[in-house]
Amino acid sequence: MALQVLIVPDKFKGTLTAAEAAAAMARGWRRERPADGLELLPMSDGGDGFGEVMSAALNARVKTVQTVDSLGQPCTAQWWWHAATGTAIIESAKIMGLAQLPAGAPHPFERDTFGLGAAVRAAAAVGARRCLVGIGGSATNDGGFGLARSLDWEFFDRAGAPITRWPELHRLHSLQVPRRKHWFPSLIVAVDVRNRLLGARGCTRVYGPQKGLLPEDFAAAERCLRRLATVTRRQLGRDYAIEPGSGAAGGLGFGFRCFLGARLEPGFELFAHHAGLARRLRAADLVLTGEGAIDKSTLMGKGVGQVADWCRRRGIPCLGLAGAVTARHPAKGGFTQARGLVDLTTLEEAKARPAHWLTELAREMGRSFVGGPIANH
Repeated sequence: MALQVLIVPDKFKGTLTAAEAAAAMARGWRRERPADGLELLPMSDGGDGFGEVMSAALNARVKTVQTVDSLGQPCTAQWWWHAATGTAIIESAKIMGLAQLPAGAPHPFERDTFGLGAAVRAAAAVGARRCLVGIGGSATNDGGFGLARSLDWEFFDRAGAPITRWPELHRLHSLQVPRRKHWFPSLIVAVDVRNRLLGARGCTRVYGPQKGLLPEDFAAAERCLRRLATVTRRQLGRDYAIEPGSGAAGGLGFGFRCFLGARLEPGFELFAHHAGLARRLRAADLVLTGEGAIDKSTLMGKGVGQVADWCRRRGIPCLGLAGAVTARHPAKGGFTQARGLVDLTTLEEAKARPAHWLTELAREMGRSFVGGPIANH
């Protein structure tokens, strides 16, 4: 019996975009089950690929802006515009993403989010009434300090001297609020984690190492962000640092909340709403999803894990395909079966030819699927 199959993967970080992963899965599945109907729906929970995924859901047009990257180097970055609804889409990783860094890039103390302000200004200039921003995958840890400066916020030490680098924020004494604080009637920021800005579970200690921060850097970085949180709380009358998601993207969640009045939303829920995921699941007999690693974090709220959970609650079989599966009990998260490319080949070969091996894995899973639940290996 032919099935209606929904293919909804996230990126395989560093190897395949979500769209490339979806195409590879479809290719393999179609070779074994050509009669099945396939619907491809690449997803993003706010990180790399957010712009492409959300623009596809809204049929938005790509635009470009001249700006600078996290190192202050000139670059041309994409953003997206849907004129009919007045919606702009910005993916911060396109401007200051970790994947954009050259080999041997300077220390995170030399990077900031200043370049993101140009995209905000560009979206406002065309009259955007709503702006959706994905902030995952950042190379920065500045708490949105650079973004604020690019939008005319000013920061001063006790002597009244301006502060222009975020590692100097430990000297922060006051800030000057610009005339324009709100750039859009609706500004929604997709966050892929719920961490707060500071502390043991804050951005510096949890995600700083991914960006190049060393343990010996933690105290200095935390001191600067703590001072930023203290002064903004005193002058603005609200403690944005304690809000869930304020620690996302090196504190950029905090920056958008504090300096632009944004609303932080879980990226998966934003994607699911705009892509009509619930409606698409109602038409599906089977779901294929996946990402680079199905691990314990997948089962703790990441997008792929939430797809599996949505399937579990609706009684829809869900197959997880990944580079590797390290989660101990994927079935508890809603996966009918979860398998990795390393089940078929070596890790080195999987990274060298990810699309080929993902196609082969989907083909093998299609061969063994007979229309009902599959026992986990």
